[in-house]
Amino acid sequence: MHCIEYIFCRNMYSIQIFLLFLRYKTYMRMEKKVIQEIILQQQDFIRKIKLQRRDISIDTSGNYVFVGIRRAGKTYMLYQYIQQMLSEGRDIREILFVNFEDERIADMCKEELHTVIDAYRELFSHEPVVFLDEIQNIDGWEHFARRLADEGRRVFITGSNAHMLSREIASTLGGRFIIKEVWPFSFSEYLQYKGMELERHWLLSPQKADVVRLLGDYFYYGGLAESFDYSDKRLWLSSLYQKVLYSDIVIRKGIRNERSMTLLIRKLADSVMQPTAVKRLQNILQGDGTKISRVTISSYLSYLKEAFLCFSISNFTDALPQREVMQKHYFYDNGILNLFLISPESKLLENLVAVCLLRKYGDGLFYYNRNVEVDFYVPSEQLGIQVSYSMTDPETRSREASALVKLNAFRQLKRLLIITYNEENNIVADGLTIEVIPVWKWMLEP
Repeated sequence: MHCIEYIFCRNMYSIQIFLLFLRYKTYMRMEKKVIQEIILQQQDFIRKIKLQRRDISIDTSGNYVFVGIRRAGKTYMLYQYIQQMLSEGRDIREILFVNFEDERIADMCKEELHTVIDAYRELFSHEPVVFLDEIQNIDGWEHFARRLADEGRRVFITGSNAHMLSREIASTLGGRFIIKEVWPFSFSEYLQYKGMELERHWLLSPQKADVVRLLGDYFYYGGLAESFDYSDKRLWLSSLYQKVLYSDIVIRKGIRNERSMTLLIRKLADSVMQPTAVKRLQNILQGDGTKISRVTISSYLSYLKEAFLCFSISNFTDALPQREVMQKHYFYDNGILNLFLISPESKLLENLVAVCLLRKYGDGLFYYNRNVEVDFYVPSEQLGIQVSYSMTDPETRSREASALVKLNAFRQLKRLLIITYNEENNIVADGLTIEVIPVWKWMLEP
């Protein structure tokens, strides 16, 4: 009797396994069908979409990872490059483009990524150029990307997480990918979007007034292109901020104390322009009744940087171990920063300058604070910069100029700048010429 029961149970177990196998096969067929639909829809969409072209330099044989804040234009850069390929004679059927934020494949895991290639092969006999959009939510994606590159395929990837810039990811990719940051529109790109091509002598023409006028929206609402045509830009920016906060930070990092994170962001916005220590941030948050450790605050700051919401610069005069302790914190986009500010002009101006400098100099950007405090210092360029919304007050004028003169005594400078919103002249102090330049003119310098 026991033998019969054993045989029966074993057979039932085998049947269950077989049924699970059939279900898996059915699921995989459905998954492939969905991916095929996505591939075909993207091919059709890419051919038709009209784009605002941006400067993009892509090696004809390279593989790329594009990273940056959500809605900065990473996907559209891929579209632009694909359209360039098509104009050079490539067939649209060679394009395998999948957006991993498509809700139809939102639950895909790394073990299923191979179905992307399998689904394409069932449609076309071409060797595809592979575009994997917003893949950061699939843990282990880099192993799949590495395998595709090892097999000799061209691969383009986008993501909204700075962890994709990490040494760990770079090591897994094995030097087979070029990693590039994609930024919100520069002021020059914004002007192009608005249909303005600057003449050679635009500073002497009516275009100058148009440039100053167009600065307003860019200054207050930032350079995220999708917001440009919205009448309620603030609402669009608020929606994006919530998406970044919850999808890229709270959910992805498993944050349980959401209130502490949102409060920290507000305090960082309020402290733009001021060096702030982690201990001070802890004291501020605890003053609002939030119990939080310095370790947790440091982790939260790293999450904000990973999501391309905020970035930090260090004091040039600090020793390397101390550069993480006291920093100035800025936002990647003025529009998002402005969501949190009252009387925002001075903070927005310095933030805008910080973004432009970070974009140009990267890790070579510092502030200076020893015996004298200067907003920005770029040692490789021997460049010192103060930021002041207005220089009409004589005391302000004296203070800003004096700081640069003192910095020059410690670190010989080639260029001394005071960047304003809309004022321009030169100040001569102690035999030094200090340029006072409006931000719109400075941002358009070659």
